Amino acid sequence: MSRLQLRLAGVLSALVAVVVLVSGILTERGLERREHTRIESSLRERARLVRDQLGALPIRPERSAELQALALSGAASAAARVTFIAPDGTVVGESDVPLAELPRIENHAERPEVKAALAGREGSVSRRSVTVHRRLLYLALPVEGGGVVRIAADLSSVDAAVAELRRTLVVAGAVGMAASLGLAFVLSSVALRPLRELADAVAAIASGQLERRAPLDARDEMGRIAASINFMAEQLRRQLEDATAEKERIAAVLAGMAEGVLVLDAGGRVLLANPRFRNLFGIHGPVEGRIPLEVIRDSEVDEVLRELSGAEPMLRDLEGVGPRELTLQLHAAVFPARGKRLGTVIVFHDVTEVRRLESMRRDFVANVSHELKTPLTAIRGYAETLASGGVPPDRTRSFLEVILRHAERLGALIDDLLQLSRIESRKLDLHPTNLDVVETARALLRDLAPRFAEKGHTAEVVDAGAATARADERALEQVLMNLLDNAIKYTDPQGRITVSVRASPASVWVAVADTGIGIPRADLPRVFERFYRVDKARSRELGGTGLGLSIVKHLVQSLGGEVHIESELGRGSRVSFSLPRAAD
Repeated sequence: MSRLQLRLAGVLSALVAVVVLVSGILTERGLERREHTRIESSLRERARLVRDQLGALPIRPERSAELQALALSGAASAAARVTFIAPDGTVVGESDVPLAELPRIENHAERPEVKAALAGREGSVSRRSVTVHRRLLYLALPVEGGGVVRIAADLSSVDAAVAELRRTLVVAGAVGMAASLGLAFVLSSVALRPLRELADAVAAIASGQLERRAPLDARDEMGRIAASINFMAEQLRRQLEDATAEKERIAAVLAGMAEGVLVLDAGGRVLLANPRFRNLFGIHGPVEGRIPLEVIRDSEVDEVLRELSGAEPMLRDLEGVGPRELTLQLHAAVFPARGKRLGTVIVFHDVTEVRRLESMRRDFVANVSHELKTPLTAIRGYAETLASGGVPPDRTRSFLEVILRHAERLGALIDDLLQLSRIESRKLDLHPTNLDVVETARALLRDLAPRFAEKGHTAEVVDAGAATARADERALEQVLMNLLDNAIKYTDPQGRITVSVRASPASVWVAVADTGIGIPRADLPRVFERFYRVDKARSRELGGTGLGLSIVKHLVQSLGGEVHIESELGRGSRVSFSLPRAAD
């Protein structure tokens, strides 16, 4: 049983108790007043009868014997106590007191009923008699010639009737209280059932069960409350769905962003970090509630965030950030509301590749300018010398040969640049077919046999198995030709050049290895860049354009493969690339 039901039952029981008590008191007083009225009316008639019996007998102390006898006879006929009181208040006759005891009775002049009778009015009052020690109802009438006739009736019967009524009322009240208590519990249970249902519905809604609804059977106040609760629950459900959908959209946007996003609260602690941010800084585990320095562990980033104090956004480039030493562009801004700073949003753009490409572009412009300028300078110098006419005939031919050689070098450079441009712009016309890679490699080795013999190189295909690739024949030949050409150029006489071919379930791997001069470890990451030369003087001396490995890389990628290089200074190099394997 709930406390509310107990309180309601207690209130109903208390109300019944008050009603019973008030009704009993009113009934008791009404009975007592009615009996008093009845007895008083009877006493009035008897008092008049005694006064008539008195006749012309004066009420004086000297007539006490006669008045005492009359009082006794009047009391017998009236069945009540009769008293004769002189005008001065002296009792001169009393039916309940012997004649000899009359002088000892106190003066009654100040008694209310006697006082009223002496004043010529009828007087009545009920009180406890000092003389006979009982509660009596007194009624006094004035007598002609002076004096008072007073008659009194015993009220013990009235008190007994009232006491009996009181006992009856107590029993009835107890029975009524018991019945009302049971009825109060029943009524309170019935009355509180809708309230309990509303309380259960509100508790369920508060716990997140927004589909729960309160009953709407009643059309009273409870029904209106239930309707309001259901409306509120529906509004909350819609708002929660909207908030959840918005949160999911934001989470999807943040998860799909290429930039790292970090959100801080007004106290500078982490509220949110998207997956890209975790990836940039190599963060695992929860980050919410921590300070940025604990999360990022980079003093430069922490210093930048400390500088962000105003409403103006901040843009800063950070070098060597995170475990991979990335170049990041930081864009930070606070988001105030009504002049109050609520937090900070920091966006990290990974510009490592952009900066690398910008550096490569600058290097490319510088390199291509240099590569073009060298042969053009030589051509111009020899041409101007020939044009001046002061060159002996026996040297003219050598000058023309130099001009021709540099023109051919310039043409080769331009051809490589055009081809590289076509490959990068995907304008190279490729026709993939099923190729026997081993046979293609052996054919190229046969074509290059004079060059191998010229330097005393040993060239062969090793570790060759059945390997059919899906590739463009001309592109594959150019890749192998560039790699073999580099191997010939950078391998000392009597060196060894090998081509190995092996097949995996999805790819065909081809490797060209030599025993040449090798490449320093620090230069390996850049050998596929345009115009990058490990030994610039030797490369130009051997006639290389500096684009061969770059063309190899882009051709292999266009064919759907990948390329790797391994090298050790003074011990040779090994360039391997993959091609898609042809279906069986």
